[in-house]
Amino acid sequence: MSSHTEEQPSRTGLRIAVDDLTGPDVIDLLADHLAEMHANSPADSMHALDLSQLRAPGVTFWSVRDDIELLGCGAIKHLDATHGEIKSMRTAPGHTGRGVAAALLAHLVAEARARGYHRLSLETGAAPYYLPAQRLYARHGFQVCPPFADYTEDPHSVFMTLALCS
Repeated sequence: MSSHTEEQPSRTGLRIAVDDLTGPDVIDLLADHLAEMHANSPADSMHALDLSQLRAPGVTFWSVRDDIELLGCGAIKHLDATHGEIKSMRTAPGHTGRGVAAALLAHLVAEARARGYHRLSLETGAAPYYLPAQRLYARHGFQVCPPFADYTEDPHSVFMTLALCS
């Protein structure tokens, strides 16, 4: 079982906590995530992080649980003092459409604000498979933007950002 710190209840009764990425359930969910990203994106357009990259300094990873069952996960990668990137947002099978992703996204946005970021950005796929993710981000105020950080224009990627300062 993963160790959890900075536990925070959400409005939906889910527990969202920093996770050390050692629990077998988290490792399995991320393996499924990578497999689906590879299946739905060309190799040179697949930007999902593997376990070692998610454990790197500058990346904070959270799991979402209801009691002990893993419902989802996500991370923020620190890009610079004013900009963070969402990585590895994933809802566990059987839990989509239940508010897990929305609760986690709200948590990540709040965390980005608490860190003093001015912007929170992400890259997702452009294929129809990724449309639900694009709609989720748009509902939460993210807007399509040009590539950021080390990304370049790619017809298989959609870049989105949320301005965090008023």
